[in-house]
Amino acid sequence: MSQFILGRAKAQMVKAMEEYYNAIQVNIQFSGSNIKVIAVTSVQPGEGKSTTSTSLAISFATSGYKTLLIDADIRNSVMSGTFKAESAYHGLTSYLSGHVDLSQVVHDTSIDNLSIIPAGQVPPNPTTFLQNARFDNMIERVRNGFDYIIIDTPPIGLVVDAAIVAQKADGSLLVTESGAVSRRFVKKAVEQMEQSGAQFLGVILNKVDTTKDRYGSYGSYGAYGNYGNYGKKTDKDL
Repeated sequence: MSQFILGRAKAQMVKAMEEYYNAIQVNIQFSGSNIKVIAVTSVQPGEGKSTTSTSLAISFATSGYKTLLIDADIRNSVMSGTFKAESAYHGLTSYLSGHVDLSQVVHDTSIDNLSIIPAGQVPPNPTTFLQNARFDNMIERVRNGFDYIIIDTPPIGLVVDAAIVAQKADGSLLVTESGAVSRRFVKKAVEQMEQSGAQFLGVILNKVDTTKDRYGSYGSYGAYGNYGNYGKKTDKDL
């Protein structure tokens, strides 16, 4: 089993945004003690969902909660740019394909209390993989071993994978870049996540230009506000 090391640049950014994600963590905990498995998505790529998933998982872990970060964006994972593996490893798709046991894909990280299941190799049929009974079994098993499970999913505006994963979760979050996506598309994404059956926890409005007032167009969704103001950074920069 390989250990995954958080990159220095990423660690510095997480530290700089620590208070914002701590606030989101507290809001989630106030949403109910039954919220343990949380799916995170966005409308389109590059809005910061993977950054949010990672930072939120680190926030729970550094608060003393045993936390698991699952990279379920098996179509286009960016986690390999965030965590560096010390050696060869198996990922989520290896488990879902039945090639290895779950214990072989849960890896330690350089962050105390934080483990990760990386995405693994891109399969020919990602949606079918996520509908696999082994995915359901995995969620049930990790519920017993961790306090919180954060699942990074593909953008809901592109594929149905996020809605499929959210069906297995207790709650879901939508990350959207301020000014990048129309209100209509955000509303549609919210409706899709709500229909999954998991409690919709809210919208995280990301990359906010603090010199302009853009909260109005998202206010009806209960956006968390300026949590994660990374300027021009996107997932592709990580």
